[in-house]
Amino acid sequence: MIDYAGVAGLTAVIFGGLTVLVPVVGFTARFALKPVVEALGNLRDVRGQTRQVELVERRLALLEEQQHATDRLLDRFTEVQSFEAQLRSGAPIPR
Repeated sequence: MIDYAGVAGLTAVIFGGLTVLVPVVGFTARFALKPVVEALGNLRDVRGQTRQVELVERRLALLEEQQHATDRLLDRFTEVQSFEAQLRSGAPIPR
């Protein structure tokens, strides 16, 4: 036969102990895990900054490429204008 008084007493002791142990374990875990969580957060921030730097570098490279293309186009336009000016002047065109 089951001794219900013993089971009730054991249950009371377990729940009484848990009311003290749960907050103690919670505070211990909070203070023990806080540096780990902060380190992971900082790592994520560094990775985000690295991605931003890569994006800025890529955009800068595209702008430089566009600037070179514009320079080449301007040089070609200047050559065409010079050639047209020679044609209009009637001067002989060098080959």
